[in-house]
Amino acid sequence: MSSTKSKLDTGLVRELAAILREADLGELEVEHDGLRIRVSKPTATVVQAAMAAPMAPVAAAPPAAAAPASAAPAASAEVPDNAIKSPMVGTAYLSPEPGAKAFVAVGDKVKKGDTLLLVEAMKTFNPVEADRAGTVRAIYVTDSQPVEYGEPLILIE
Repeated sequence: MSSTKSKLDTGLVRELAAILREADLGELEVEHDGLRIRVSKPTATVVQAAMAAPMAPVAAAPPAAAAPASAAPAASAEVPDNAIKSPMVGTAYLSPEPGAKAFVAVGDKVKKGDTLLLVEAMKTFNPVEADRAGTVRAIYVTDSQPVEYGEPLILIE
């Protein structure tokens, strides 16, 4: 293992971090000659309704399905099971383009089929739609935040 550490080029890590910033990616992983390097942005905090109880941030952590279960018991109890979850690994966008108004905000009424946000994966923007009518009670992600499969995104009640 020490030979692998001695092969690590910190300049390469800096280059990967620069690519991550310039391409506005959430995570970048490369593997070459048995050496794997993963660079990722830190996750953001939760945006929530003023009337809701304070919630812990939802972190993107592998494995995705274990993220809520591995959180502190109080935090996992505060994210309802009926929250809209990410259908894939990618980057969440709250508006159709930079600087545009968000699709939804806390307190907005939505109908089934309304677009709530986009999840970009492999340069494809995938709409995440409301599966029911109701009121947006909490938004658990911020714009441009990396998300994992099954990660809670939005609560509609």
